[in-house]
Amino acid sequence: MNKVILMGRLARDPDVRTTPSGLQVARMTIAVDRRISRAKAQAGQQTADFISLVAWDRTAEFAGQYLAKGRQILVEGRIQTGSYEAQDGTKKYTTDVVAERIEFADSRPQGDSGTGGGYTPRAAAPAVQDAPPPFDNAPIADDDIPF
Repeated sequence: MNKVILMGRLARDPDVRTTPSGLQVARMTIAVDRRISRAKAQAGQQTADFISLVAWDRTAEFAGQYLAKGRQILVEGRIQTGSYEAQDGTKKYTTDVVAERIEFADSRPQGDSGTGGGYTPRAAAPAVQDAPPPFDNAPIADDDIPF
């Protein structure tokens, strides 16, 4: 199983671009705090990990529209590794978290006209089932109760 859940603050604004085929892709970095001792923190040891995120299609659109540097978010996704050949001929390796779901983890900042708590794409990967419809306070028939 390849599943990642992270909570942290965006280290920079999302960089949203459009692929030649028309899909949007957003790249961003999230700073996730480490739990370390106070002595190590005072000694100047790094207290956060900076993790690369990539979001596609409507999740990327959401990130570009509502997310900004410093915003605390909760990300659910998967780790993806890859490699490419750099211009100097060396092989470079990459590790990214592919964000499949992004939610706000802080209060909405002043002046933010965002509408909600996050975005989950409706067209999920084939292995992922859609969530059940939200509870709508409709009466439940006695025959529907399992006990």
